[in-house]
Order: sequence, then C-alpha cells, then structure tokens
Amino acid sequence: MSDALQRIDQLVKSNDVVLFMKGTPQFPQCGFSGRAVQILKACGVTGFASVNVLTDEEIRQSVKDYANWPTIPQLYVKGEFVGGSDIMMEMFESGELQSLLG
Repeated sequence: MSDALQRIDQLVKSNDVVLFMKGTPQFPQCGFSGRAVQILKACGVTGFASVNVLTDEEIRQSVKDYANWPTIPQLYVKGEFVGGSDIMMEMFESGELQSLLG
C-alpha cells in the first residue's frame, strides 16, 4: 500500500466522519464539495474531519483508488465509504443519511 493510501486508510479509520473535498468546509472550492458540507450541516454534524485534496495531488489521486470511486467529494462514515454529493443528497432526502450519522 502506498504512503498516500496508508494516510487515507488511517484518516478513514480514526475519524467517525471524513469528507475528502475540494477546498475546506469554510471555503469549498467546487459546488459539489460545498453541497456535501451543507448536507452534513443539515444533518447536525458540526465536527468532522475534512481533507482538501487540492493541497495534495497524491491524496487527490489515491482517494479515487481507495474507494474505487472516480469523483470528489467522497464521504466516509465510521470507516465505510458512503458516496459523493449526489448520493449524499439522495440519502439525506430519504432520511437514510441522518440515521447513518446519528
């Protein structure tokens, strides 16, 4: 496992909620990342780990391999890959995301 994959694995396993995104929760750098942050806030999640993939090209590429998912943002809850912002929105609208995060 590469160094980047090991760092990703450690982050995912040591935090209940991790969002790999473009930018930061305070200043998202793309609409999808911004939407993911807003969905988490709407679920009442105030403290979550975030990783700005724009500051580390190795993480940006490796996180796609880690989940076998081609796009960013990517949400992990309790060590499990949930999905990107579209899946987060669908789960939020059905109430499934709130249950998962609760």
